[in-house]
Amino acid sequence: MTINTSERSLQMRIAAHKSWAVTTDRPGRTAAARKASHWTRFLDMAREANPEATEQQIEQIAESLRKAHFTELAARSAASRRLKAEMRRSQRKAATRAELEQYDAGRGDAAA
Repeated sequence: MTINTSERSLQMRIAAHKSWAVTTDRPGRTAAARKASHWTRFLDMAREANPEATEQQIEQIAESLRKAHFTELAARSAASRRLKAEMRRSQRKAATRAELEQYDAGRGDAAA
C-alpha cells in the first residue's frame, strides 16, 4: 500500500510526539545538536570580542551577531534571486527578438 506525502508527514509527527513523550531528559537528548549549532559560534565570537562582558551581555552580543549573520544571508539570497530574474528577463527578450527577426525575414522573402 502506498501512502501520500501528507499521510507520511502525519505518521512522522505521531512518531516524534510519542518519542518525546517517553523522553525524561529533554536537554540531554538535544545537547549534541545544541553544541553543534551556530549559536555556540556566536557566543564564542562575542566572548572573544568582549572578554570583560557579563554573561548577559555576551548573550545579547551573540544574539546581535546571529541576527546580523542571518540578515546578511537574506540579503545575499535576495540579490541572487534578483540577478536570476534579470537573466531570465534578458533571455526572454533575446528569444523574442530572435522570433521577430525570423518573422521579419520570412515576410521579406514573401514580399520579394
